[in-house]
Amino acid sequence: MNKSLICLVAALQLGGCASVSTLNAAKPGAPVVYSGARLDWYAIEGGCCPVDKFGTEAPSLPWVDLPFSTLLDTLLLPVSALTVLGFGVQAHGGL
Repeated sequence: MNKSLICLVAALQLGGCASVSTLNAAKPGAPVVYSGARLDWYAIEGGCCPVDKFGTEAPSLPWVDLPFSTLLDTLLLPVSALTVLGFGVQAHGGL
């Protein structure tokens, strides 16, 4: 297996996944659509209080997590859109 791929996977595991973290946070009133990508971008821009806004801490390496969270958020977009529109889908979120 490629060493750079192993290092990338290890970095993602250590840094956490913003999409998974925000959806697990279940913070009332927190945004749901593209929550992981938005949390990563918030951290990259130097946001002060991710727990207050997203219900969870930002990943330690948000610039590494951003492409993966964007991909996962895109895959989950139908579920998060239905949640925001109020169709009774049980997704909770961070951003």
